[in-house]
Amino acid sequence: MSTTTPVRSDDLDGIIVGETAISDVQGDKGLLSYRGFDINELVDVPFLHVVWMVLFGEWPAEAQKSRLKQFMCKHTELTHAEIDLLKHVDRDLHPMLMLQGLVPLLKLPEEMTMDIDEDAEHGLFIAAKITGLVAAHYRLSQSKVIMSPTPGRLFHENFLNMFHGSYPTPEQRHMLDAAQILQMEHSYNAGTFAGRVCASTLAPVQSSISASLGTLFGKLHGGADQAALEMAMEIGSPDKAAAYVKESLANKVKIMGMGHREYSVVDPRAKVLKPMAVELCQDDDSKKLLQTLIAVEEACQTEFGAKGKEIWANVEFYKGAVFHSLGIPTHFFTAMFAMARVYGYIAHYLEFKQNSRLIRPRAQYVGHPVGSRDRSAA
Repeated sequence: MSTTTPVRSDDLDGIIVGETAISDVQGDKGLLSYRGFDINELVDVPFLHVVWMVLFGEWPAEAQKSRLKQFMCKHTELTHAEIDLLKHVDRDLHPMLMLQGLVPLLKLPEEMTMDIDEDAEHGLFIAAKITGLVAAHYRLSQSKVIMSPTPGRLFHENFLNMFHGSYPTPEQRHMLDAAQILQMEHSYNAGTFAGRVCASTLAPVQSSISASLGTLFGKLHGGADQAALEMAMEIGSPDKAAAYVKESLANKVKIMGMGHREYSVVDPRAKVLKPMAVELCQDDDSKKLLQTLIAVEEACQTEFGAKGKEIWANVEFYKGAVFHSLGIPTHFFTAMFAMARVYGYIAHYLEFKQNSRLIRPRAQYVGHPVGSRDRSAA
């Protein structure tokens, strides 16, 4: 009889399953850092510079900055073959399903031009293509022409122009940079762990990223941002928030975006993003949605406080309001998340392959004992 103590499938919370030097989540202190840098230090750093630091653990040299910017601009543009591939996808298909399906079909470049690890270059190529695919899928869904990036423009300037057909203001671009930096990496979250499991089989980087994207899609993971804003839309106005929260809690309905498995105090990313959202959400519709979200958080804190508990909104809760103010439809929110988190996935793929070992957990069998069933009825 096995002496191994079984771990229930819902008890992996807090179980250490590996080591990483990429990011550190200190949930009891409300701290998050990338490669030793507190995220508060990073939100004003150029987006692609943070990408490089997360992947390689050091800041890019001047030549690397220029090369990275050119590389990402070049590969954000979809080829004719990639556009033809995308056009075969139903225009109403959720963008996360589109990404999970198309990423493994992308033809990786044969010539390496970045003078970095091949998997790192392939990962950056896929990340650039994900940005182009998200923008193009939206344009096709609106029966609009697919846009190309403009050399010399900043990465998210190009994305918003390719998405909407107009360049953002500096404030809008900075807000998107900050939001994407805040959600770029988060240790062994479900999507990242799924990618590491895939990588442990020696699958290629595109397969690992696709596995992570499929995991990110769930409402209990990356899909919480879409669910939270759609909840605010359903509630309608701030004055109805308290009744909604009370009824939801009474019926044991989860309020999406409230609380986080890793943080026992305020999610440090929400702490940064909430005031930014207040600053950016100035049009009447966005302001009303944001005020409704704030009212929901306050109502939750009142209800939980009455029971001697604390609860705070996580980053997904207010991120949706930011994306909405940038003109991003709710069903594209998680794809926006994927556009940022993909760099964390690449970093973990590169880290894991340095000391790769197959991840193969055991399960405790709880079914019928062998020999206890009658086969005659088969």
